[in-house]
Amino acid sequence: MRAAHMTTTTTPTTTTGSPAPPRLTQLDALESEGIHVMREVAGEFERPVLLFSGGKDSIVMLHLARKAFWPAPVPFPVMHVDTGHNFPEVIEYRDRTVAALGLRLVVASVQDAIDDGRVVERPGGSRNPLQTVPLLDAITAHRFDAVFGGGRRDEEKARAKERMFSLRDEFGQWDPRRQRPELWDLYNGRHKPGEHVRVFPLSNWTELDVWRYIEREGIELPGIYFTHEREVFARDGMWLTAGSWGGPRPDETVERRHVRYRTVGDMSCTGAVDSTAADVADVIAEVAASRLTERGATRADDRASEAAMEDRKREGYF
Repeated sequence: MRAAHMTTTTTPTTTTGSPAPPRLTQLDALESEGIHVMREVAGEFERPVLLFSGGKDSIVMLHLARKAFWPAPVPFPVMHVDTGHNFPEVIEYRDRTVAALGLRLVVASVQDAIDDGRVVERPGGSRNPLQTVPLLDAITAHRFDAVFGGGRRDEEKARAKERMFSLRDEFGQWDPRRQRPELWDLYNGRHKPGEHVRVFPLSNWTELDVWRYIEREGIELPGIYFTHEREVFARDGMWLTAGSWGGPRPDETVERRHVRYRTVGDMSCTGAVDSTAADVADVIAEVAASRLTERGATRADDRASEAAMEDRKREGYF
């Protein structure tokens, strides 16, 4: 991952020759908001943690954290809720980044939860819905009181109505009646013992904003975000990757195609898209022309029902 650097802007002058107030671009404003939120959390909470999966949104979030506290190190650990069915390229990127930046990584393992009997795996089903218990157990075990997540409002309906600071009760659950108003960038992090707050610094970003920021900052990503040749098979209108999670079925044919991933998660429910986008500029052009969000186009667990993510949010995930 490239070193964080500060953005410089030119200062225009007025007709009288005096300096005019600097104009922030949209990306400058989004970056400033994200950095402000991270500093607020670091100053208000005792034990924050940043969810880091090796996906593009969490990578951008970590980049913001580095800029927020530079030249000091990031003052909180990162956590990954590992389903055990993640893409190897993404896990390699996660571990390499953590080592390079000297971060402390907490892994909440779905496989461990299955082995311990805390969750029961469904035959042929995705492990994504099983992430809630390991996540909440890790929050409790490490006494985290603020959890940074990479959710964005444009992803789907449940995320669109979320606050920047989302209060969760002692069971990790979300109650819409307890959420606080957020006016003039003032955030209320008050919580009782046992409760915690989910914080979404990218809440006002879109997928296109994320990619434009990646281009501007020169941020490295796992290679699966760009076109590559991969063995895939078709299921439910998506190209899935064969793997230890159980696919393909006997009636599903594996073929080699040039694809890329718009989002990354559990291999059993994250689909690839046909693409020739070989670099960030190509991806930006592709995303700008798309009429589907990345989750709507390539995440099977979000297609289960319109309330799928809403249900998971109430249970304590997201």
